[in-house]
Amino acid sequence: MQKLFYPAIFHLAEEGGFWITFPDLPECMTQGDDMQHAYEMAVDALGLAITSRKREKQEIPAPSQPYEIEISTGECCVIIEFDMLAYQKRTNSKAVKKTLTIPEWLNEEALSLGINFSQVLQEALLQKVNASL
Repeated sequence: MQKLFYPAIFHLAEEGGFWITFPDLPECMTQGDDMQHAYEMAVDALGLAITSRKREKQEIPAPSQPYEIEISTGECCVIIEFDMLAYQKRTNSKAVKKTLTIPEWLNEEALSLGINFSQVLQEALLQKVNASL
């Protein structure tokens, strides 16, 4: 579940801008002053809805097909791209401590080279995570 694409309905707001709903996620709504702002807000709202459902162990519905979405005058269907990994990096940078063991010779060599163990582990884990997605 690295990237998801959900249709959103952008409704013209009387006072200007847009208010946005997601047919597949009824709890997910937001608004924006113009198209760019509305799109950015829609990405954040979608991220919040999906991560909340994931945390609560609720079903994450499959996205509807855009051609199945009925729209009215003053509305348009916009596909919102959501990148779970990018969202998590941006919203959850809390560090957690991990204990690990490596051979003593490797530890001494790495220390002599000034290698940052945390950085190396993070980079390797990101490679593995990206490869599995």
